[in-house]
Amino acid sequence: FELILRLKGNFLWPAMWSKSIYEDDPRSPALADEMGVVLGTSHHEPMMRAQEDWHRHGKGPWDYTGNAARLRQFWREGIERTDHFENVVTIGMRGDGDKPMTHGTAIPLLERIVADQRRIIEQVTGKPASETPQVWALYKEVQDYYDQGMKVPDDVTLLFSDDNWGNLRRLPPPERHRPGGYGIYYHFDYVGGPRSSKWLNTNQIERVWEQMELAHAYGADRLWIVNVGDLKPMEYPTEFFLDLAWNPDAFSLARLADYPRAWASEQFGAAHAGEIGEFLTRYTQYNARRKPELVGPTTYSLVNFREAQRVATDYHVLAERARAVGRALSPSYRDAYFELVLFPIEACANLNELYVDDGLDSLYAEQGRAATNTMARRVESLFQRDAELTREYHAVAGGKWDHMMSQSHFGYVGWHDPPQNIMPAVHTIAVPERAALGVAVEGSRTAWPNAARMAGEPVLPPLSPFGASSRYIEIFNRGTAPFPFTVTAAPPWLRVSRRSGILTDQVHVEVSADWSSVREGTHRVPILVRGAGSSVTVSAEFVKRPTAPAVAADAHRFVEADGYVAIEAAHFARAVESDGVRWAEIPALGRTLSAMTVLPVMAPSRSPGGGSPHLEYDIYLFDAGPLDVDVTLAPTLDFTGRSGLRYAVSIDNDPPRIVNVHAGESQAQWAQWAQW
Repeated sequence: FELILRLKGNFLWPAMWSKSIYEDDPRSPALADEMGVVLGTSHHEPMMRAQEDWHRHGKGPWDYTGNAARLRQFWREGIERTDHFENVVTIGMRGDGDKPMTHGTAIPLLERIVADQRRIIEQVTGKPASETPQVWALYKEVQDYYDQGMKVPDDVTLLFSDDNWGNLRRLPPPERHRPGGYGIYYHFDYVGGPRSSKWLNTNQIERVWEQMELAHAYGADRLWIVNVGDLKPMEYPTEFFLDLAWNPDAFSLARLADYPRAWASEQFGAAHAGEIGEFLTRYTQYNARRKPELVGPTTYSLVNFREAQRVATDYHVLAERARAVGRALSPSYRDAYFELVLFPIEACANLNELYVDDGLDSLYAEQGRAATNTMARRVESLFQRDAELTREYHAVAGGKWDHMMSQSHFGYVGWHDPPQNIMPAVHTIAVPERAALGVAVEGSRTAWPNAARMAGEPVLPPLSPFGASSRYIEIFNRGTAPFPFTVTAAPPWLRVSRRSGILTDQVHVEVSADWSSVREGTHRVPILVRGAGSSVTVSAEFVKRPTAPAVAADAHRFVEADGYVAIEAAHFARAVESDGVRWAEIPALGRTLSAMTVLPVMAPSRSPGGGSPHLEYDIYLFDAGPLDVDVTLAPTLDFTGRSGLRYAVSIDNDPPRIVNVHAGESQAQWAQWAQW
């Protein structure tokens, strides 16, 4: 209660699983009332009764069609024992164990339940039901009742929900005003599909701001409540949520951008606040790419665009920086720093590195690399490292937070968390003593020499002055005996990072070009790799096409390379604003740099074209022909409940093509959005 008040909150839904605040600690409700903390019960626990109360005292099924009298008496007791306290009463009904009440939408039944509950409130309090604050939580399938027209008295607060993954499902219609108002039930922690998220914080405050700014603008502001699960890993987003709720109008984008630094300064002083704030921003951004419970050995590509390696490197570099700052902090800050900052970074870095290495272990086994067994041992070591980090957390401050990190996070196969961490399976192979050459190239899982001969010859992805700076070849041993190797390529402008050496397990060779010495045109160059009495020829393609000097020098123009143009949303050439609509960059939102949005968020839609608000991106393409445009969007749901959210795309002066983000939306599509 003190924590809630200190953070400028005043409301609590007590934890529900196997707990009852009114019976387990009967003095707590009186203390809450004394301190000014308003109590309620969760979205599926009506009439001030905990789910556990029914498990302990209920008789018969949790079914209003066949056990209404006992349920009414059960609910009456809940109102009677709390009538003298300040509460917000949850009304409605879901199935026992937070499940749907029925198959389908039984609107008349739920309307009868609500009417009977309000009658009980009036009988116990002796006042009209409208004088007792009530809330109806439109959670999961309950929103279907609302969408299909269920009638609820206007004095009841309608509590809209997110999808459990931080994306608001519905907001009030702009023209609808009701005395009970509207609120939001939001999630930082979740138990359910596609995967539970309970271990560490994966919530970007930038995403929370963007979604709750929508809620505030649309008038869902009577009650904001957030499910934090275990409070310990959620300190940072919880404080942000309540700071935002205290005065949403004062929370500008500039304040959002400065919030990590300001928060770090409050906890650890000003000297390192900028760096620590950056750590918080980056690790939550990296975790939001994919929650730890959803990461696996095939999550990120091991051969294309160096994706998996870049993800692991991002975490590794962040952990190194965080450790350095930790060493520089005053000893009085170190326990808090480890618990709030360093542990989540190190633990998530370790988990992602483990899964990348587990994927490489499988790939190496396919290719017959002698390094397969070494990689398997690395996976085992990283799994042990996770346990060591957990033990270190539990030892902080003499065991103050013992067991707070006991939540399992390895071994998920469904939404249920495994009873304990399960190390991913590893592969080991029998490695012959005799040396044998192996070659792998970027962009392919195949290795050469290849006995199947159906995979074709090794070819590197093309290189151009406007794309990746280099491509790589990996030379590896399929045996245990070391052997000398050479890498030979004729053109003097072709550069390889290593041309010879003694190979024990494997070496990484970068291939690039001195573009100032490359003639225009397409050059296919053989690169010969020799070793252990064998050889492999890798083909490298270098493409240098004529461009206007101004194009190459224009930092705001994006030039095609290898058939692609990739642009960050914020790297536009021009932002066209009109009719009071402006473009705004939300820092750090998304997988890489940032996101762009329009403000104000309730600005009416505009017909695209002409001077309507739009962003312009300058691109330079070498070839004419069909063009695919892939747009990366935050997984925003159709919170208006109308025809879906839309955007438009136009190339040059062609008529804009309108895309409905939610056309054909399905549960499977949502699950994909949520996971990514």
